[in-house]
Amino acid sequence: MAALQWLRSLLFVAQIYPMMALMALWFTPQVPFRREAAFDAVHCWCRWVRWSARWMLGLHSEVRGEVPTGEVLIASKHQSFFDIILIVSVVPRPKFIMKKELLRAPILGWYAVKIGCVPVDRGKRGQAISQMLADVRSGAAEPGQLIIYPQGTRVAPGADMPYKAGTGILYGQLGQPCVPAGTNVGLFWPRRGILRKPGLAVVEFLPAIEPGKPMPEFMAELEAVVEASSDRLMAEAGYLPR
Repeated sequence: MAALQWLRSLLFVAQIYPMMALMALWFTPQVPFRREAAFDAVHCWCRWVRWSARWMLGLHSEVRGEVPTGEVLIASKHQSFFDIILIVSVVPRPKFIMKKELLRAPILGWYAVKIGCVPVDRGKRGQAISQMLADVRSGAAEPGQLIIYPQGTRVAPGADMPYKAGTGILYGQLGQPCVPAGTNVGLFWPRRGILRKPGLAVVEFLPAIEPGKPMPEFMAELEAVVEASSDRLMAEAGYLPR
């Protein structure tokens, strides 16, 4: 059975990127005339990945809680690429602070710019955040849901990683509600490798933390609710920490 699931996983991975290219062929000519086509494209591809994972792998997915639709900061647990896919598949205008190197990725980099992602030079994150804040204040930045990963990287289930101050800085300076999100997707779609496992992968949006809290209080609350949600979702899926 393990060998069969590995083969299914290989076929799944082999089809999602050509499908990205096919969708780009359809949507890209529309984007210069209708910017919403860029969001249509990313929504369509993410929903295709979720649908094909269900029938090819037995990997079902679910988004719980109230989906943020306004001008908010989403601070999510990040276990693998699949939590990005789940969030982007449901929020109307997703955007990210992302590594500048991703701009060189075919299709992905171009669409990231079109939906309003903020590219960040390694070692110059503070400069990029300052520019983003200036754009928000001046009205140059398009409204949307800014998605950030407070731990700064993918974190395997059960691993410890500190929460970084960047999320608190954004929360304080943007003056927007912050919607925390927990997940268990790393149990089924790992950070690295081909094998994807069957099961129910979940991202859970939690009640918003309203603006105005002192940064230490905000960071403590954010970590507590995100970790509690993620632990509960992993336990629900049968994960037992060592």
